[in-house]
Amino acid sequence: MRINLLEETWEREVPHDQFAYLRQNAPVHWHDVPDDTGFWAVTKYHDVRAISRDVHTWSTEIGTAFIRTQTPEFIEIASMTLLNMDPPKQTRYRRLVSAGFTPRTIGRLRGTVQRRAEKIANDARDKNGEVEFVTDVAEYLPLQMICDLIGVPEEDHHLIFEWSNRMVGFQDPDFRTTPEDGENAAAEIFAYCDGLVDDRRRNPRDDILTALVQAEVDGDRLTRDEIDSFFVILCVAGNETTRNLIAHAMNALITHPDSYRDLAAGLDDEDLWRSATEEFLRWGSSIHNFRRTATRDTELRGQKIAEGEKVVTFYMSANHDEDIFADPYTFDIRRNPNDHMTFGGGGPHFCLGANLARLQITCMIRELLRRFPEAEHAGPVKRMRSDFINGIKHMPVRFSLPS
Repeated sequence: MRINLLEETWEREVPHDQFAYLRQNAPVHWHDVPDDTGFWAVTKYHDVRAISRDVHTWSTEIGTAFIRTQTPEFIEIASMTLLNMDPPKQTRYRRLVSAGFTPRTIGRLRGTVQRRAEKIANDARDKNGEVEFVTDVAEYLPLQMICDLIGVPEEDHHLIFEWSNRMVGFQDPDFRTTPEDGENAAAEIFAYCDGLVDDRRRNPRDDILTALVQAEVDGDRLTRDEIDSFFVILCVAGNETTRNLIAHAMNALITHPDSYRDLAAGLDDEDLWRSATEEFLRWGSSIHNFRRTATRDTELRGQKIAEGEKVVTFYMSANHDEDIFADPYTFDIRRNPNDHMTFGGGGPHFCLGANLARLQITCMIRELLRRFPEAEHAGPVKRMRSDFINGIKHMPVRFSLPS
């Protein structure tokens, strides 16, 4: 079988056939990349988890978390973000920024998430259920919540959306920019954040940015550059990934109408909604992969890996590993257990915003099903061209209004 796990494949479909072949025949597979260095593709659940937790052997700080080799300028910027740090630097940084993601902080947002989800669902009803799901529904809640969380004024929300698309969408013709434009977008976010930081020092508020400005652990505080870099991660990861998770969740329900009807009939069944949300996450992993770089000569499943070589862990493959998940290609809203890897395989890079993402997905999908007993695609679903973001960029949906 010809293996191609680069962006053009993901634009067409999730390459489940390739992953199944690799898991069975070559779970640690060398993948060439035209005009760049290749990488080792790792597709088995336990290998993905082990690599995620072994920060001494597998680095994200060396060369970044992205498959393709980046420019020195990009690496310099990326190395200031939590995504591209290794412990102990990453441990210190995470301890400080976690002040903005305590259960108390997320709990305070529950009412706001619910109100915003209700309004978005009501707006869809006002359009008689005819929506372009990505732009009319999925993008609004995570964008609004991240901006609320940081304290971005509503008139600037569109800037955050534009910057995040420019940073992650340069492989897709609909968002076509250059890698240099992505770097410029990051610089523009940094400059914008600087202005907000100055304001929070003078006028503290009840938001994450104020928490970051004031965060202190054992006398240690975040520098301005560190706050800027975390602001970038929040803008991109908190907005882009949750938007796609919501879109994938609705896409899964439309293509599995029995599950749609079961959830709509169980709106108050909290256990069902918890298991359904986890299945949404397993089914629609928002990030394809995470790259590490070997810090020393080592071996994985008998395959020798040299110091400096790229190793890429594929979450969608791990989430469909037959050794872990019974009937992995069956969409099962009652699946239990469901220890998926959509938020990472554990270890230091486990997603800080996991519970906020869960809350947004549950609230948004439930409010839609509360108003609309059925839904169908009203046109072709178009996937994002990216070897990092598992995105849906266009999805026309026709919701049926109650009779």
